[in-house]
Amino acid sequence: MRDLNSHTILIVEDDDPIRNLYEIKFSQQGYNVISAMNGLDGYEKAKQTVPDIILLDLRMPVMSGDEMLAKLRATEWGCDIRVIILTNISKSEAPMSLRYLHVDRYVTKVHHTPSQIVDVVREVLA
Repeated sequence: MRDLNSHTILIVEDDDPIRNLYEIKFSQQGYNVISAMNGLDGYEKAKQTVPDIILLDLRMPVMSGDEMLAKLRATEWGCDIRVIILTNISKSEAPMSLRYLHVDRYVTKVHHTPSQIVDVVREVLA
């Protein structure tokens, strides 16, 4: 397994306290953390850094998570980036387009602690 310090995670979340919580949690675990407040910002940061994995909320201003993911998957550099949807939208209410955009995991925030999210990320990157 690669050294965690070589893994870069992009957290795309519009809720400041939640984004800050995950920034701290992943930084403490040795990840290089980049964050974005909406899908457009997230797309631009993903394009600049090409992270190992993206934690992506769905409902955000400017550009939603599913719109960002569609744009990401349409690029050569973004088609294989690991993506975990991290949202409070139940899977049954999620946009249908997600089924065709290759998501590694779909996680509902309210049902998982930050430590459990770190474990999911480790599992996806393993």
